Amino acid sequence: MWSHAGIIWTGETYNSVVKLTFARGASLEDPSGLFNSSLEGDTRRAIDVHDGDKIDEKARKALARAAVALNTKPAT
Repeated sequence: MWSHAGIIWTGETYNSVVKLTFARGASLEDPSGLFNSSLEGDTRRAIDVHDGDKIDEKARKALARAAVALNTKPAT
């Protein structure tokens, strides 16, 4: 689990995939289209990484920064 003022994402390993689940991913912009799993939910979004996949690190870092910003945003 990665966190800053709340959960940013969790990482789970399965037989054929590593799943990075962003706790509040449905509230994040994803212009690079990294989210490819758990798209139907109201809260979470995930990135399923299969063996041999390459992740756009710039886009992943942008999602992480956006998640931190969301976690640290004052409640309205």
